[in-house]
Amino acid sequence: MSVYRALVIEDDIDLATIFSKAIEAGGYDVETITNGKAALERLEGEAPAIVVLDMHLPGVDGISLHHKIKSEPRFKKTRVIIATADAVLAETMQDGFDLILLKPISYVQLRDLAKRLLPHEE
Repeated sequence: MSVYRALVIEDDIDLATIFSKAIEAGGYDVETITNGKAALERLEGEAPAIVVLDMHLPGVDGISLHHKIKSEPRFKKTRVIIATADAVLAETMQDGFDLILLKPISYVQLRDLAKRLLPHEE
């Protein structure tokens, strides 16, 4: 059985902890990043299987991070879950995103979504 990497990119420490625990319970090895600049640097490394991405981050915003993920072929299989409390932003971002979740996001909801997004062995 493979171990899949997930990134939780969220600047609210409490939410980052909840999201990380939920994704971990979904079957992933989770790394948490709390600012956009650090996330941008981390994205220079190994491509994760899944990213939970806040849109409003210090340093580099979530839209810029998402653009990087979607523009590089090595992230082709990376699934991105956008996590935002901004309903207007979520409405305008519908195209080009794997999933958009409006905060508050429940632990169970995120855990179950993570399980469904696990890559299938080929």
